[in-house]
Amino acid sequence: MSQREYDYDIAIIGGGPAGSTAAAYLRQAGLSVGLFEGAKFPREHVGESLVPATTPVLIEIGAMPKVEAANFPKKYGAAWTSAESRDISHNGFQNLTHDFRAAEVQFNERDQDGVDRDYTFHVDRGKFDQILLEHASSLGAEVFEQTRVIGVEFPEPNSVTLQVRNDAGTREVRARMVVDASGRQTMLGNQMKFKVSDPVFNQYAVHTWFKGLDRKALAVQEGQTDYIFIHFLPLTDTWVWQIPITDDITSIGVVTQKSRFQDWKDDREAFFWDCVATRPDLLDELKNSERVRDFKTEGDYSYAMKEVAGDSFVLIGDAARFVDPIFSSGVSVALNSARLACADIVEAFHANDFSHQRFNRFESKLRRAVGSWYEFIGIYYRLNVLFTAFVQDPRYRLDVLKMLQGDVYDEQEPAALSAMREIVAAVENDPDHLWHRYLGDLKPPAAAAAAS
Repeated sequence: MSQREYDYDIAIIGGGPAGSTAAAYLRQAGLSVGLFEGAKFPREHVGESLVPATTPVLIEIGAMPKVEAANFPKKYGAAWTSAESRDISHNGFQNLTHDFRAAEVQFNERDQDGVDRDYTFHVDRGKFDQILLEHASSLGAEVFEQTRVIGVEFPEPNSVTLQVRNDAGTREVRARMVVDASGRQTMLGNQMKFKVSDPVFNQYAVHTWFKGLDRKALAVQEGQTDYIFIHFLPLTDTWVWQIPITDDITSIGVVTQKSRFQDWKDDREAFFWDCVATRPDLLDELKNSERVRDFKTEGDYSYAMKEVAGDSFVLIGDAARFVDPIFSSGVSVALNSARLACADIVEAFHANDFSHQRFNRFESKLRRAVGSWYEFIGIYYRLNVLFTAFVQDPRYRLDVLKMLQGDVYDEQEPAALSAMREIVAAVENDPDHLWHRYLGDLKPPAAAAAAS
């Protein structure tokens, strides 16, 4: 197939943050792009709180002024709360209590390459995603909404054929390679049987929006009302997110293991209120607020892919991997996986070679970064007192903050992970350890195995 017979240099499946960011990078490099999105934007979506690692990407693709102009609430930090307080002093960690009210960070405590402000954003994903999609279109990407990709074929090297369907019918689109940014639909992962359910995490969320929630009443300290809050419940592996969306709208979601949700026989409203009722302070404030959206559920949170790149394809964002939303990593992984993939794609384009080895750099960096996220989240669930200890300890605080900022793409491994790993192993192997009784039920494998 000659070059002039291609409809586009690159076809992108999905118009969420990963797909739109990839389209923007590729158009900046002069490649022709066709982007195919099954929905009509704006559309509702979870994953509403960003981390600072998104900032350099938004600046590079030229979208930051548009994001700033949207007046999303600024996010300066994060805090974790608990309904209980108990002594966790041990060895090198003295005078600590297991009180998540003491677990909070401000992003400006640590400088981060490419980050030129001390905040990121909480976003209405309907508006945020539309901003990025329209930005990609303004750069020259051809965007097709309400157009679903139903199949991809690879007829010859440096060539892909997509079957796309919309109200006008089904047609073929030809490109030199395809970027799967289809989110948790994982289009290529399902078609090519790459998708593997996570052996440990099986999370489930029920979420909605409330109007008029008194965030000051739930804040640990003055000035934290616009932080993201994670409220832990006295239920195993169960927590609540609290994310400002506007001045008076707050996103609230309950996350737990799917097996726990099944105890409510799929009654999402009963599940939500019964869980929240275990934190009376939170329940009281929500009852005094107005719910302004229906309850929605999110499942299939945790999975991996056996392959995230191959001849003429890459998978980015949630189409490649997702673990758990507790540290707001979703949009960061979407934007940064697009950034890393596009660097390799542009080089492949100029070499006229879209073979698998061209994407080795992207693949290794993505697996390493997501592997670090995976193990960090796994340690958090396995022994969350350790997170409190590390956040409070000046020896480790900035290294933990580095991970919370999403700054995980250019190092072999965040230094704090090795120390956390050793402590968890010691606690697991010593039934008399002071922290042994605080071990959670989830026990993820090592990061290297989890990321493979």
